[in-house]
Amino acid sequence: MTDPAVQSPTIMARETAEAPARCAEQLKRNADLVREAGRRLRALAPPFAATLARGSSDQAAAFAKVLLETRAGVPTLSHAPSIGSLYRATSAHFRDVPLIAISQSGRSPDLIAAAQDAQRQGALIVAIVNDAQAPLAQIADICVPIHAGPETSVAATKSFIATLVALTHLVAEWSDDDALRDALAAVEETLQAAVAADWTPAAALLRDARAMLVLGRGLTLPIAGEAALKLKETSRIHAEAFSIAEVAHGPMTLIGAGDPVLAFGPTDEARAGLRDRLADFRARGAHVIAAGLDEDVAAATLALPGPSIGHPVLGAIAQIQSFYGLANALALARGLDPDQPPHLAKVTRTL
Repeated sequence: MTDPAVQSPTIMARETAEAPARCAEQLKRNADLVREAGRRLRALAPPFAATLARGSSDQAAAFAKVLLETRAGVPTLSHAPSIGSLYRATSAHFRDVPLIAISQSGRSPDLIAAAQDAQRQGALIVAIVNDAQAPLAQIADICVPIHAGPETSVAATKSFIATLVALTHLVAEWSDDDALRDALAAVEETLQAAVAADWTPAAALLRDARAMLVLGRGLTLPIAGEAALKLKETSRIHAEAFSIAEVAHGPMTLIGAGDPVLAFGPTDEARAGLRDRLADFRARGAHVIAAGLDEDVAAATLALPGPSIGHPVLGAIAQIQSFYGLANALALARGLDPDQPPHLAKVTRTL
């Protein structure tokens, strides 16, 4: 199969294809640092944790929430940047609570201000950044660099994948989870297989779409959220992400004959109900494009290739790796440049 980076000259395609090697290198370089961070967080034994992020990084934060609550037993909330940056109202209950601040650039003013406000209340700032010299990294109590290398396409790809891997590594050490540690040892092989998995046939079903639903649950709901964001950014499709469990509470009425639905099927307990939900959409005449276990996606119009076995955390990360190849191909099919979406910049300077 032709390497997607060879098929397309876009920067997005080339950077996406770098992710497997970058993630493997990250795990090696961060081994001691993350092991010590995990020990420190276990000893801290906080009553809860919080995340701080925007955009794609906020989808990574949602992934961290699922990991922390299911693997480490730590309730995790999303701390809105404006609470600290505009209102200066960060709660005193943040004392000795880890605030995981996620930013590829580490330079967004609102995130820095919110982190500083939380730090004044005694929060432990854990920065997940690509640039270890960035201002956010410099104020952090713990900094975990993702080592993704320079990323010049406006649409973040390898940095998002590397952030998911860094968060998984941190939670594996925090929760002392040997199964998750063992799964991470196969990250390069798993992601290389995901690069090779060809999702581009789905572009034909999505080329003329104006709006669509993107579904996930558990570990794959943040993956669906990131995919919906990328479909907006690179293909100008009004894509909205919903939980497979929640979509029947209203949004399902929007879907009729010929409408596209993209589903990221989880491979753990969260897959409950997926098969029936996809069958419901097919019965309405929707074009259902789905990744997941074979028995769950049997009703799909197009079942997407991917590993059907393996650790569910790596399986979810592999799905976004494969999706980026589709997102690149779809943007080109719609006559758009995925590297330079209009009205967007690499660093968003929200106040």
